[in-house]
This record gives sequence, C-alpha cells and structure tokens, in this order.
Amino acid sequence: MDFALTNEQEMLRTSAREFLEVECPRSLVREMETDDTSHYPELWQKMADLGWLGLPFPEQYGGAGLSFQDMAVLLEEMGRFLLPGPFFSTVVLCGQAILEAGTSDQKADFLTKIASGKLIMALALTEPSAHYQAGGISVRADLSESNYVINGIKMFVSDGQTADYFIVVTRTNEGANPREGISLLLVDARSPGITVNPLRVMGIDKQAEVVFQDVRVPSDHLLGPAGEGWALVEKLLAWGATGKCAESVGGGQAALDLTVEYVKTRQAFGQPIGSFQAIQHHCANMLTDVDTSRWLMHQAAWLVDKGEFQSPEISKAKAWTSDAYRRVTTLAHQCHGAIAFTKVMDIHLYHKKAKINEILFGDAAFHWEKIAGAL
Repeated sequence: MDFALTNEQEMLRTSAREFLEVECPRSLVREMETDDTSHYPELWQKMADLGWLGLPFPEQYGGAGLSFQDMAVLLEEMGRFLLPGPFFSTVVLCGQAILEAGTSDQKADFLTKIASGKLIMALALTEPSAHYQAGGISVRADLSESNYVINGIKMFVSDGQTADYFIVVTRTNEGANPREGISLLLVDARSPGITVNPLRVMGIDKQAEVVFQDVRVPSDHLLGPAGEGWALVEKLLAWGATGKCAESVGGGQAALDLTVEYVKTRQAFGQPIGSFQAIQHHCANMLTDVDTSRWLMHQAAWLVDKGEFQSPEISKAKAWTSDAYRRVTTLAHQCHGAIAFTKVMDIHLYHKKAKINEILFGDAAFHWEKIAGAL
C-alpha cells in the first residue's frame, strides 16, 4: 500500500500549516489553557470560511465531500499546533455520526449549521465508569408518549461546556446482550434539566460532567434506529481513535522538531549536546516512534474510509500511538534537561496533550485487549 500524500492532500497540509502558524501560535495555546471553554469564536469562523468545518460532508450541506484520509492530514497539522476548540467533537465525531445515521432532515439541519460555523456539538458517551464498552452505558432514556426522558450522568464529555447540542448515548431498553437496547439522541444543550459541570483536566482539552434529570427529548431526535445504536458507537470509536492518532503524530513531530532544534544550539563542554551519542540515540528513537505512528495512522484512516471499522489494525494504530506520543515527549524532556519541566519551554504543552490523547478512545491496554480478542 502506498500512503504517500496526493497532490490535493499536500496542498491541504501546506495551506493548513501556513494558516495555523499565523492563527494558532503557542501563545494562543497557553492562553486557552486557562480559558473555561478553550473556544475562540473568531478562529472558529475563519476555519468555517476555509471549509474545514464541512470537510467530510457532501457539497449539498455546504461541505467539501473529502475522505477520512484527507481529514487525517488536517488533524495531523492541528496536532502539530495544538489547536484548541471543539473541531474534533463537532466535526470528527458528531458531524460524521449524523452524516452516517441521520435522517435527511437531520442532515440538512445539523450538517449545514456545522459547516457554516453556527453549531457546536459534543459526544456524551462515557460515564463515571469511564468504559468504552456497551456494558458501561447506564444513562436511561425512557419513551413517554412522543418524548424520550433522559436521566443519568455523562462524564469526561469533551467540549461539553461549549456545545449547543449533544449526541447522547443512552439505554432505551434492556437486552440479554449489553450491546442491545442502546440508542443515540440529539439533545439541545439548553434543555431544562441539563447541568454542565466543567472538569479540571490537563492542558487545553476541556471536559465536563453533564447531568440529565428528566430531560425531555422529542422522539424525532433519535439518531438511527432505536435500540440499535451500538453499531454507530463502534464507528464513533473508530473515528475517534484514528483521529487521535493523527493528532498525536502531529504533536510528536512537533516535539521532535523542537528537540532537534534545541540540541543543535544547547552547548555543554564546549560543543552542542546534539553531538553526544546518548542524545543522538534519543532523537533516533523519537523519529522511529513518530514515523511508525504516522504509517499506522494512515493505514487506520484508509481502513476507516473502506468501512472496516472493526479492523484490528485500527486498534494497533491507537495502541502503538498512545504509548509512542508519550515516549516521544518524555525523551524530549530528557534531551532538554531540567529546563523542560518549566513553563517557560513549550515541550510541556505537548507532554500534557500526549497524556490526554493516550486515554481518549481507549489506551494501549484497551486496544491490545481488543487485538487479542480478534486473534
């Protein structure tokens, strides 16, 4: 398989890098670390004007109709610059879920608004158990006349405090198999009975606890068939895992570039520390991790485009990349020395992002277990 970028993908990567170099400097990333929402409306609208928010949607909804492999190219650049904001939640997860399972009316309404920058969405999947398995879904949605009534708590909802709408994974009935009876609902974040409590997490990622207490949702806000939602959740997990791999590749490359630049100029014993064999070994190991992650990520994105959401190769990519990004930033710290542990340097921004990406959509242990099960 040849995963070399096409001419169009090279153009997308170049234009994205040029845009983010200007619009997303690390000073903005540092500013967004302490912002409650990590959302910059002006930047969001500029991204909409570039067509990024509609990248995977058909032209009839204001999109560009591009593939997930194209999306991965953009996500890698976003990871390189640590782009803050709800792009991943809104486009990569919720937008694609609506495109996959929504009715014609839902697509026309939600996708058009997302592409134009008028709607922010968040996926409410995990609960206090933090499981990415069907058995971890306990939030109830009971049908009462023409409405579903939702009760329960969702945890670690990325961009929950910014969202205008949630896609909420609920249990609408019990079955012998925990995968049965799961439904997804489109829920207005301003609905009575919803309480959003921001959580303190590392870095620019913003997560929230979302409490649902007798929240009434019209039955026509059901996304996909009632009780058959786990198949869509598995696709969401594949999109999420592969997308986080792409972000991690970009972040790992940036950490490597920062380190190589530093060791070429930092002097010790009258010579650059990059001339020392131990430092060279560290940089070589970082490069191996980044390049291996990149090829595994491109393979995963290719499989997603083919519709092979259950492929063990997607889990292989996430398992490897989860550990590799953390290893790269750890070695970057060692090459920089003690100064890397101060906030004066930028490397700590990538290390915190690596720790977040490591866990989201399953850590290495979770995905190695999935691979073992497939074998």
